[in-house]
Amino acid sequence: MSKPNKTEEFYNKLKGRLRETAVWPSEYLYKFIVSTEVIKIKTIEDLFDNLGAVITTKESGKGTYTSISIILEMKDPDAVITKYKEVANQVEGVISL
Repeated sequence: MSKPNKTEEFYNKLKGRLRETAVWPSEYLYKFIVSTEVIKIKTIEDLFDNLGAVITTKESGKGTYTSISIILEMKDPDAVITKYKEVANQVEGVISL
């Protein structure tokens, strides 16, 4: 199976789980890990700016990576997935948890 198909399969499974486990609209916790580069961190923060998100960051012990946690009220599972895709398309090497 090619990577795009695996990615879409992942998002479809996530959408199903989100529909089953939450009442929408609902708060959602995004977690990302990126190499500690100001531009990558700022890009992610900017994607959630002015949306009422609570954003926290924490560098790894050696300062190589930064974890970014974002809590945001989302309207539905599709909106959650759209944000994941925006981050993946704009930040190279991001790990979404």
